[in-house]
Amino acid sequence: MTKHRIVVLYGGRSAEREVSLVSGKACADALAARGHEVILADPKEGVPALLTKFDPRPDVVFNALHGRWGEDGCIQGLLELLELPYTHSGVLASALAMDKAMAKEIYARHGLPLAKSVVASREAVIAEDVMERPYVIKPVAEGSSVGVEIVLPGANALVLDEQSWPYGDEVMVERYVPGRELTCAVMGEKALAVTEIRPRQGFYDYKAKYTDGVADHLVPAPIDAAVAEAVMEMSVTAHRALGCAGVSRSDFRWEEEKGLDGLVILETNTQPGMTPLSLVPEQAAHVGISFGELVEWIVEEALCRA
Repeated sequence: MTKHRIVVLYGGRSAEREVSLVSGKACADALAARGHEVILADPKEGVPALLTKFDPRPDVVFNALHGRWGEDGCIQGLLELLELPYTHSGVLASALAMDKAMAKEIYARHGLPLAKSVVASREAVIAEDVMERPYVIKPVAEGSSVGVEIVLPGANALVLDEQSWPYGDEVMVERYVPGRELTCAVMGEKALAVTEIRPRQGFYDYKAKYTDGVADHLVPAPIDAAVAEAVMEMSVTAHRALGCAGVSRSDFRWEEEKGLDGLVILETNTQPGMTPLSLVPEQAAHVGISFGELVEWIVEEALCRA
């Protein structure tokens, strides 16, 4: 591969800043080890400081940001204005996937199975149950399970109050789907594998995703071949329907006793984590793609698309 000058965006200002710092450093180290000139840039320093990282002009920008401002179309819009090639999905796909309510509308139009959900005001959710328990509350536009809470029957109090919800005026309330946690990465338009995630306690929250030893990743997932094939097909459908590019990862819940009818898609991540504990590098390794090969492919795909 031709050696390139690559600016790696990492950190940022979202609730997932710390994870992005790890992702970005891992990607930068891998690209540097493969002979590329790599410049790390943290948008938290402000746009004027960020623009200095683009002089001299890089060949491509590797976007390792997670969450708001990095995964929702904002930084993508800036890079479009600067006419800089960048990795992962574009403005529209990023915005659609980040907005869980909009993503669900797209999924529904393409026949993907969904858990029942409503978007309610923060005040309504604080005041009373807006759906029969058990249900899950989650921010409409955050990633990495930030802000996600499960509300179970018999709980004495609601999980929200005026001080505990810094994620905007709207809340997504979704039927809690019991069962197994599955996820599948798509590279280009090809599904890599299916992983089953087994938290050792509780659910697969932010801590479980990024703390070693808190959850087990089983790849390939020990599930029926028909279920694995369905998850992979649905992941590719979601990737295409949202207009994703590069690498994406879709998450599912599966009620095993219902067979294929027990599958529901939860969300699609357009900027999957690239930390040592992350799922996409694990799946890539399972199919024989090293971490260095993965990040270099992401760069090459961005340049080809540009």
